Amino acid sequence: MSWGFLAWLLPVLMGALLLSAGIQDVRSREIANWKNAAIALLAPLWWVAIGLNPWPGMAIQFGVALLVFALFVGAFAIGQMGGGDVKLIGALSLWLAPLHLLDMLLAMSVIGGALTLAMLVEHRVRCRTTAIEVPYGVAIALAGLLALREPLLNQFIQ
Repeated sequence: MSWGFLAWLLPVLMGALLLSAGIQDVRSREIANWKNAAIALLAPLWWVAIGLNPWPGMAIQFGVALLVFALFVGAFAIGQMGGGDVKLIGALSLWLAPLHLLDMLLAMSVIGGALTLAMLVEHRVRCRTTAIEVPYGVAIALAGLLALREPLLNQFIQ
């Protein structure tokens, strides 16, 4: 198996895992740990497949992902996000270059805001009094899928 083939196969696998995580979050408001772990564990193979240098490339990638994970653990600690969502963001952060990660986080917040508004409207229309549980994994998965276009389409541009 050549690295070029892996450069296409790994993002496809990650995309399938993201779709699966988003669907599971809608159905059960949970994201399986094995999906987050698979996304995270495939990232080093991705780094090798795209020719990322161990130093400083892989170190920066890991450090930025660790920082993003730590920030979202703070959101979890104050009850603003679920644990599966935080783990999914952390795992996805391993895949994206810092600037593309910022784009993904921006897209995630816009999609998440729209999803929250839609759920709020649906909640009010149905006259529900329970707390709204937003499946934010959907926003994370969609933003991650949007971010996939960069490594897939631009890996050959020198």
